[in-house]
Amino acid sequence: MKIQIINGPNLNLLGTREKSIYGGQSFEGYLALLVKRFPSVDIGYYQSNVEGEIINALHQAGASCDAIVLNAGAYTHSSIAIHDAIAAIPAKVVEVHISNLYAREEFRHKSLITSKCVGLISGFGLEGYAMAIQYFLAQ
Repeated sequence: MKIQIINGPNLNLLGTREKSIYGGQSFEGYLALLVKRFPSVDIGYYQSNVEGEIINALHQAGASCDAIVLNAGAYTHSSIAIHDAIAAIPAKVVEVHISNLYAREEFRHKSLITSKCVGLISGFGLEGYAMAIQYFLAQ
């Protein structure tokens, strides 16, 4: 199985950014643990702070991967274009958020992309990525 993880804006700063919300682990460090934990899965990783690049990554992975784990960051709450990109691809997408969106600012309570995803995982820290991979493996 080939799964692409796509992270959006500011997630390149994990490990240094707002540790009380996002923890002290870098995503690259966590990714190495995911690869070891799921040796039968070909896990790809892409991160961008640019909306159009995330859309391009969705288009590419949507045609070449079995599944996508997407943390669109703040674009979750504002990007109709990412919503439409998810709708346009054959690969299934699970939306992941490290923090509990509903325990944060009210503007974070609405996701524009959830309706095009097969599921939403929010509030379990980086473990949410592993939960998404486990979901896809169980299908």
